[in-house]
Amino acid sequence: MITIRFYRDIDKEQWDSYVSNHPKGTFFHLIGWKTVIEKTFRHKSYYLIAESNGDSGTTQERDTSIESDNNIALQQLNKPGINPTSSSNPINPSNSNNPSNPIVGILPLFSVKSFLFGKSLVSLPFAAYGGILADSQEVVNQLFDKAKEITCSEGLDYFELRNRDGAIENLPSKELYVFFQRKMFDDLESNMNAIPRKSRRMIRVGEKAGLTYEFGCEELLPEFYETFSRSYHRLGSPAFSIKLFNNLLGEFKEKANILLVRNREGKSISSVLTFFYKDQVLPYYAGSLFEYRDLAPNDYMYWQLMKYGCENGYKLFDFGRSKINTGSYDFKRHWGFEPEPLPYQYFLNRIKEIPNLSPANPKYQKKIEMWQKMPFWLTKIIGPRIVKYIP
Repeated sequence: MITIRFYRDIDKEQWDSYVSNHPKGTFFHLIGWKTVIEKTFRHKSYYLIAESNGDSGTTQERDTSIESDNNIALQQLNKPGINPTSSSNPINPSNSNNPSNPIVGILPLFSVKSFLFGKSLVSLPFAAYGGILADSQEVVNQLFDKAKEITCSEGLDYFELRNRDGAIENLPSKELYVFFQRKMFDDLESNMNAIPRKSRRMIRVGEKAGLTYEFGCEELLPEFYETFSRSYHRLGSPAFSIKLFNNLLGEFKEKANILLVRNREGKSISSVLTFFYKDQVLPYYAGSLFEYRDLAPNDYMYWQLMKYGCENGYKLFDFGRSKINTGSYDFKRHWGFEPEPLPYQYFLNRIKEIPNLSPANPKYQKKIEMWQKMPFWLTKIIGPRIVKYIP
């Protein structure tokens, strides 16, 4: 039998083991992401587990302890429409090497409620990827049905799934984003030769300009945040609080670092916060100072990161998501990466059309222009209070 229940803290090891062993598991599915989002933004999580009961004593013991658990999320089990359900037991290939792990599927969820941007259930907020991981389509359907029940019982407007492929048939989808990934070679020369000639030339521009780089963690955070927040201000987007990045570095430790690029005078002009998951390098938060663009700091920076990945045995460079036909989209294509579809899927509950919170939405154009004209110091105060509701 399969039981759908809520995650508890004692599940962390088995949850992360399931994610790491699942072929579609991502960095963002790890419990560390849950910890950081809760700690930084205070959004409410609904992490669902599909569990194979079988004849496992451990599983039965867990099931009997649910009613006595005081975790806020578990209290939702008593609400109408969110009770666990059962069905026949599917094959469990993801845990074939770990028979003690009863998990056969997971679905990490957060509710994000805002007067301005609506009320949503998202898997996962502030992440490029998310959605359901499961060992069979039957489990996928059960987890999706449970998420729909939460959406309806909590009076949320919609439920968003950020799977890298369409996990649920016949759902409306939004094709705003694509993602870029490429395998890395074992040697630096082959990786350099895989980059198109124009971008190779820009890397040399940075080298000839005397740019230098440094890898680090919390000690580089103030300089990283300065370039990141100024870059967002120029683009007209509210920036996250520095608290988010401090929490990410503190939670993920060796799985995250900062790469900083400086000019000849030692000024920080470009930076990126990168995640490391299994054999993957994921540059995720980045910014650069526009006035130094002629020095090609971004090309120089990403080459140093790719070198770091190659020299430390990583095999896949994940350039992340980009909106189609934007500057970052073009930059990644110029580096020889090909876009792959990233269709986000939606269950619409209290609205009739897929929401469009993208800055590319024409209705936000005047607000973007106002933000660009706002004093930089003021955007660092107001920005985090806005962006926490734009998942």
